[in-house]
Amino acid sequence: MDDEFGDGKTKFLEMVKSLDGDVSVVIPVTPSRGNFLIALSKGKARKFISIAEDDIIDLSEDRAILGKVTGEVKSVLADLSTA
Repeated sequence: MDDEFGDGKTKFLEMVKSLDGDVSVVIPVTPSRGNFLIALSKGKARKFISIAEDDIIDLSEDRAILGKVTGEVKSVLADLSTA
């Protein structure tokens, strides 16, 4: 991942794995309309989360953005567990 989003994508994957190692993550290569529509799957359940491309770029360097995105991911993971 040597594009401008590489560090943020890596940080996102690390963050999800630290929250739940059983979750599969699919991040598109490029954003669509300024957002990444990221698929999170666990077992047969799948949910999508939309993250702004600017947030992905800044994810590895900005603790406030990391906190915001982590909160959003935790919410989606809670939904996956009940699906």
